[in-house]
Amino acid sequence: MLQSGMLFDLPNDDALYDALLARSSDYEGQAYVCVKTTGIFCRLSCAARKPKRENTLFFDSIAACVNAGFRPCERCRPLAGSSGNQPLVDDLLRLLERHPDRRWTEGDLVRRGFDPSTVRRAFRRTLGVTFLELARRRRVGEAARRLSAGASVIEAQIDAGYESPSGFRAAFARLIGEAPATSQGRQLLFADWVETPLGPMIALADQKYLHLLEFHDRKALPGEVEALKRKLRSAVVPGRTPPIDQIEAELKAYFTGQSGEFRTPLALDGSALERKVWEELAQIPLGETRSYSDIARAVGTAQMARAVARANGSNRIAIVVPCHRCIGADGSLTGYGGGLGRKEWLLRHERKMRSTGPSGAA
Repeated sequence: MLQSGMLFDLPNDDALYDALLARSSDYEGQAYVCVKTTGIFCRLSCAARKPKRENTLFFDSIAACVNAGFRPCERCRPLAGSSGNQPLVDDLLRLLERHPDRRWTEGDLVRRGFDPSTVRRAFRRTLGVTFLELARRRRVGEAARRLSAGASVIEAQIDAGYESPSGFRAAFARLIGEAPATSQGRQLLFADWVETPLGPMIALADQKYLHLLEFHDRKALPGEVEALKRKLRSAVVPGRTPPIDQIEAELKAYFTGQSGEFRTPLALDGSALERKVWEELAQIPLGETRSYSDIARAVGTAQMARAVARANGSNRIAIVVPCHRCIGADGSLTGYGGGLGRKEWLLRHERKMRSTGPSGAA
């Protein structure tokens, strides 16, 4: 779980679930529970009926909950007091609760006497997302949950507040990347952005494992996402799961030079050779490199450096499975899906980390 700006770490999700069952107020304002079956998020002290453990997600901020498409509980009112001295935010949140299915526009805000730019700044400052984006994620997030549970496309369309099937399909495709009918009754993969000093990365994960971590401009990224969806017979929706929160926190520690260690559970789907290559890559110490021939000898395929290079290139979990530590036999950087500039930066950063103290197999 990502601890955004906190002075101490929260306990693990099992401990937070125990606090939820006890209706504890010990983590008031520090942790929130999202209920996948209802699409709402609550304070841990909420008096409502408690969900099953497998139907819960825990986040450390309201912004994380709303970014994942969950709406506030009407019983415990987790947004109460969250906007500080922002009555504008409170007013619009109440308005959104009264009309959750409305397709809000800036014109709607103007007609109600709000300045769109002021609204935009206030919501970003308070919740980390604009009002219009919050409303849109609410609609589409609920639609995705209904489709995953087996609802018909027309039911999800109506629930999302779209008057025409074509409008709903277009909006869903823009945010999700596939037609809504293909999401019915399928396990979901969640996707979100992770900001880094080298540009945004895209993370895809289910509830337990990280399946993909790539720089957003990698040319192979769309194909990798499609291949994952086919292999897992899954759909991809915007949102967060514990592995995405964990890898974001670990990447922050990595890029700030605090740690080169990654513990996020990984789903390493590949051939037997690919898995052997990826495992060998993970054994390269921080601040060191190996050639493709070195890796080939280590995995018992000394005459197959090209096969090793292909396996290296098929790695879908950048940095964590450190394919950037593989170089040419002559010491040249050779290819890297994220770009040679990033590869050079990563190797320089890791050499510096090694020389100044933090260590750990990444």
